[in-house]
Amino acid sequence: MSTINRQIRLAARPVGEPRPTDWEHAEEPAGQPGEGEFLVQVLCLSIDPAMRGWMNAGRSYIRPVEIGEVMRAGAVGRVVASRHPGFAVGDHVSGTFGVQEYCVSDGRGVTKVDPAAAPLPTYLGTLGMSGLTAYFGLIEVGRPEPGQTVVVSGAAGAVGSVVGQIAKILGCRVIGIAGGEAKCRMVVDEFGFDAAIDYQSEDVRKALREHAPDGVDVYFDNVGGDVLDAVLLRLARGARVVVCGAISQYNSTKPQGPANYLSLLVNRASMTGIVVFDYADRYAEGIAQMAAWRAEGRLKSMEDVVSGSVAAFPETLMRLFRGDNRGKLVLKIAD
Repeated sequence: MSTINRQIRLAARPVGEPRPTDWEHAEEPAGQPGEGEFLVQVLCLSIDPAMRGWMNAGRSYIRPVEIGEVMRAGAVGRVVASRHPGFAVGDHVSGTFGVQEYCVSDGRGVTKVDPAAAPLPTYLGTLGMSGLTAYFGLIEVGRPEPGQTVVVSGAAGAVGSVVGQIAKILGCRVIGIAGGEAKCRMVVDEFGFDAAIDYQSEDVRKALREHAPDGVDVYFDNVGGDVLDAVLLRLARGARVVVCGAISQYNSTKPQGPANYLSLLVNRASMTGIVVFDYADRYAEGIAQMAAWRAEGRLKSMEDVVSGSVAAFPETLMRLFRGDNRGKLVLKIAD
């Protein structure tokens, strides 16, 4: 009997928040690897805010997921059949395998991972794309210097939590912005930020005056919207704003752009986007450095692992937009 491969496919382009009708639950036989290929059983799926953008039509940094196509997703899995000289049965691997239980791969864009060195979900978070986005976005775009003030929004999330910790390692003062008392407490107590601002209950601009009286040298933005506008008004001379994401706007039918952008002119500041794929030839460098910091106990990983079948993907994705996750959100679909 052939193995059944359960999948989630994009059925329609969402308007606003994704709805159950935007997804198709499909089944087909798991493919068999041809010469130079291998079959991966997917174990854990990476759940990322960027997925919402991939569902939209139009020009972006990556092509959109097409209607009827398996939803794009980073994942870790185990090789269960192989006709590829570089990958053996039993190898654990990371790649863009999609929201499905099995994937045939030719090895392009796939890396081996060691479950003895770190839990598999960590290779989707701190030692994966989230961590690499934080690493290159902060170091190459933010360019922080020791003693400078770094502010991070989405500070309890997969990218923000790593950004803040790296900034501390580099000798900066770090202020996190997060939603809710519990997340703010975690940002300070677990990740070592110097201070946290609860955007749900505090006036962000007023709190920044208290915590960053000399202004913000680097702002790493994961949320956009009102929080971005508040931080723009507190920039220091020559500040760098790193645009990583805008999760507050992803489900809006009328996205809000920055109203206070003239602060960039007044403060001779810059605003630059970070797309991690631009640093693909340096991934090994970033992972090696973060793995070393992790081994030294200077960089903590936090994964929010939800166990369920592939069918749980649509609801798990919505946890991101409700702010339910802490750290890297992962859907575990097999052991």
